[in-house]
Amino acid sequence: MHIQISIRRQTLTLSDDSGQVLRCYPVSTAKNGPGEVAGSFCTPRGRHLIRAKIGAGEAVNTVFAARRPTGEIYGQELAERFPQRDWILTRILWLSGCEPGRNRLGRVDTMRRYVYIHGSPDTTPMGRPGSIGCIRMRNADMVELFDLVPPYTPVDISED
Repeated sequence: MHIQISIRRQTLTLSDDSGQVLRCYPVSTAKNGPGEVAGSFCTPRGRHLIRAKIGAGEAVNTVFAARRPTGEIYGQELAERFPQRDWILTRILWLSGCEPGRNRLGRVDTMRRYVYIHGSPDTTPMGRPGSIGCIRMRNADMVELFDLVPPYTPVDISED
């Protein structure tokens, strides 16, 4: 398995080991564009892998904070109470960079920046940048992808 994320096209493509496309999903990457530096709120480029899968078996719309379920289920009431919150819902695929100096170690470490592929409210637009660095997905797509990929699946993020 292999994941390719295109920042320009705002897509996530899952392929098998022979390169055959298995799934293609719309996503939303950083509104600040591509970039690797901590605090930039940009989506990091380059070779990564899924270091951790978080949320197996949780309900759709489970709210996560610091990678832990809060006990809340996202809905209209929470959305109205916290209109500016960057919601991390349903499942998390925590990314780790594989390229020292580019997206691993120091000020460019993807994992220490807490960059994930994660579920978002169904009202969150996909197909255009809008996150603060992570790769947002629709919840149903996130559940499907989560169940298909094992830990350490390679993830390439490019501007193309």
